[in-house]
Amino acid sequence: MKAIYVETLIRGSLGELWQLTRAPDAHQRWDLRFSSIDYLPRTDPAQPQAFRYTTHLGFGVAITGEGETVGTHAGQDGVSTSALRFWSEDGKSLIAEGSGYWQYRPEQTGVRFITRYEYGVRFGLLGRWFDALVFRPLIGWATAWSFDRLRLWIEAGIPPEVSLRHTVVYTLARLMVAALWIYQGVAPKLLTRQGDEQFLLAAAGAPATLVTPALVAMGVAELLFGLVVLISWPARWPLWSTVVLMAVALVTVALSAPHYLVGAFNPVSLNSALATLAAIALFLSELTPTAQRCRRRPAATDSL
Repeated sequence: MKAIYVETLIRGSLGELWQLTRAPDAHQRWDLRFSSIDYLPRTDPAQPQAFRYTTHLGFGVAITGEGETVGTHAGQDGVSTSALRFWSEDGKSLIAEGSGYWQYRPEQTGVRFITRYEYGVRFGLLGRWFDALVFRPLIGWATAWSFDRLRLWIEAGIPPEVSLRHTVVYTLARLMVAALWIYQGVAPKLLTRQGDEQFLLAAAGAPATLVTPALVAMGVAELLFGLVVLISWPARWPLWSTVVLMAVALVTVALSAPHYLVGAFNPVSLNSALATLAAIALFLSELTPTAQRCRRRPAATDSL
């Protein structure tokens, strides 16, 4: 199995980044992988710092584990590296033990923050399959999402709790934009060839012989566009396109068939709602963490 690698550039000071990643009360706020992190007492400062972590899975289920920071090194080039190892004796934990590091590389525009870690799993062949197919992609995504959440905290002053609320609202808005595009393409155009849809096309100037083919083509286009909104999750252009297309469609209906604007279910309510949802997602897109902003593989010139 490949090690999990995540890298991001944070435009802030090394001191602030160090504090927010090394202090347990701050670390547990931005890292999605942990619900709580506690340093354990130590009598000798020269000894590794031990810690205990807990991850709540919901429905009262929690997984606990322990670890220790086994070394911190600051090179002459200003690069700092903190190595750690971790393990869990909790029988519910897929992870049995692992190790990795955090690295802080000062650059002219900020600090390049990097992690690389590997772990072994329980439950034999079944555990290895589940790790490869589900858990490893999920925890890699959670690590990258958390790194971007930390970046927003430092660069934009957005607390992690607010970032989470942004994520919920952005996700709901974007999902609904995609769902409405898909529904409007499939239900009234591809499945039922709804009469009002055909009338609107004819009123807009489509020849009678082309109304049905045009309706099918529009249905396919709307279905595909809805899928694009989902697949290209961090991209902003589908949201901008939605706002513009809804405005154009509303003006077209107003000019060609204005009586539709006052119906019980009409383009004013539908197009305005869809455009508003897209605008909300647009507004939050730069304020919402996303794993796609992080590099998931080291550069070819990097040494691990």
